[in-house]
Amino acid sequence: MAHIIVVGNEKGGAGKSTVSMHVATALVRMGHKVGALDLDLRQKTFGRYVENRRKTAQKEGLELATPDYRDLPEIDKDSLKPGENIFDHRLSAAVATLAPDSDFILIDCPGSHTRLSQVAHSLADTLVTPLNDSFIDFDLLAHVDGDAEKILGPSVYSEMVWNARQLRAQAGLEPIDWIVVRNRLGAQNMVNKKKMAAALDKLSKRIGFRTAPGFNERVIFRELFPRGLTLLDLKDIGVTQLNISNVAARQELRDLMGALNLPGVKVDF
Repeated sequence: MAHIIVVGNEKGGAGKSTVSMHVATALVRMGHKVGALDLDLRQKTFGRYVENRRKTAQKEGLELATPDYRDLPEIDKDSLKPGENIFDHRLSAAVATLAPDSDFILIDCPGSHTRLSQVAHSLADTLVTPLNDSFIDFDLLAHVDGDAEKILGPSVYSEMVWNARQLRAQAGLEPIDWIVVRNRLGAQNMVNKKKMAAALDKLSKRIGFRTAPGFNERVIFRELFPRGLTLLDLKDIGVTQLNISNVAARQELRDLMGALNLPGVKVDF
């Protein structure tokens, strides 16, 4: 069966779609078959990223490793039984369509609490939660005291993940491997970094997740989106000499892929 990777966080601006695109295309480049879904039905940033990529490949005559992206299928409301949710059926139908031909299915969730996001989290074999290195974002995971040293209790997103874990346990499925990715790290604010690292370490032991390094704040990520490109495509578009920032960013992606510890994946780029 396809291994399902869910990229989720109830707050926007944490870099979910950037992480989704880089993880999905890295897997394709390494020879894996990857299906992809975007559950943000309004903005569809991940879906637009893939669309931009296909247009660039066609326009410039390039062969770019691209996940098999699908929109959620429409469901006839008249076919639903009383009490059934149409979003549940749309997501399950999409996953069922992709699963036979995929090693992995990557699902990018919206930066808000939706029914689709809830269901997707219960399907996750691997859950990746990008988190800005800020206690504003940390507040979705847990509440802390005024000194940011004592954890007062889990917050709304952690509670949703807990519910998803309970549903998987009831269905006899393997536990979710939850990885919190510290994203958009800056070069300064060392005191904040140390406090965030300490808080995440305490919380990880309390509610059961792993931490992994993400991407530093870099201009290149904003520049790549309009063409649908990733860090691994630079040589394909004629960039033969990578600058220091690009080399560092590529290493960040390599480190992230290694930290995810996905089944059957040997990071070799």
